[in-house]
Parts: sequence; structure tokens; C-alpha cells
Amino acid sequence: MTRYQNLRLERQLCFALYAATHGITRSYRVRLKAVGLTYPQYLVMLALWEEDGRSVSQLAQRLHLDSAAITPLLKRLEVAGFLERQRSPTEERVVQSFLTPAGRELEHAVARIQGEVACQAGLPEEAFMALCSTLHELTQRMADDPKVKRVAA
Repeated sequence: MTRYQNLRLERQLCFALYAATHGITRSYRVRLKAVGLTYPQYLVMLALWEEDGRSVSQLAQRLHLDSAAITPLLKRLEVAGFLERQRSPTEERVVQSFLTPAGRELEHAVARIQGEVACQAGLPEEAFMALCSTLHELTQRMADDPKVKRVAA
């Protein structure tokens, strides 16, 4: 038995976040499979539904990932017919991703899936939004730590 109370699992924010994330992503994974998406692909699609035509670096920044992690996701989404990648007309090195009609249509089915997962969480809407806000704030604070170098997920 540990002598330090701060080392108990139930006192670990990292473990609480890990366990909750595992449960939520598992719930999404099962539902998203039916529409042909993986969870990471779902995140890319969310970013493109917010703003179509984002570049690889914009997507990486929005999703807190390394650019190298985004490219394979985009290639698979393109093969699936949900987006098209195009070089920017003004900057040859920049590749932008644009939703196809199939990618835009998918938004309706995914909105239903997100609603199911949110209901499964069992939180009132205010508590759900407050938790999201707190976690976004935590994410920003952790990203601002100069001691921690961002690495690819």
C-alpha cells in the first residue's frame, strides 16, 4: 500500500481522463464503424465540417496532432470518397482538404451518433458543456507548458 495519498489511482486526474476517454472512444468506435469512419477520421471530419478547405497544418493544429499523423488519415478519407485533397493555387507546398458531397452528407449521420454518445454520458447539457469547457481550458494550460515538447500522437 502506498504511503502517499496523492499516488492513489482515484486521485489521479490523468487516470480519470484516460479511463473516461477510453470509454467514450470505444462508444464512438462502435457507432462510427457503421458509417465507415474510425475515431481519428471522425475528428478530421469534424474539423472540416467546421471549416472546409483546411490545410494539413491547420488540421494538425486544430486537432492537436503532428502534421505527419494527419496525412494518412486524409489519404484514407479520400479513398473512402469523403474528401478531396488539392494543392493550394497560391502555395504549391500547401495541401488543402475539401469535403465531397458524400462527406457533407455524412454530417447528418454523425450528428446522430454524437447525440447518442452524449446521451450515454448521462450528463445534463449544462454539465456536459461545463465539462467540455473545463477540459479545453486544461488542454490549453498543458499545451502552454514550455517544459513539455509536443510530440506526435
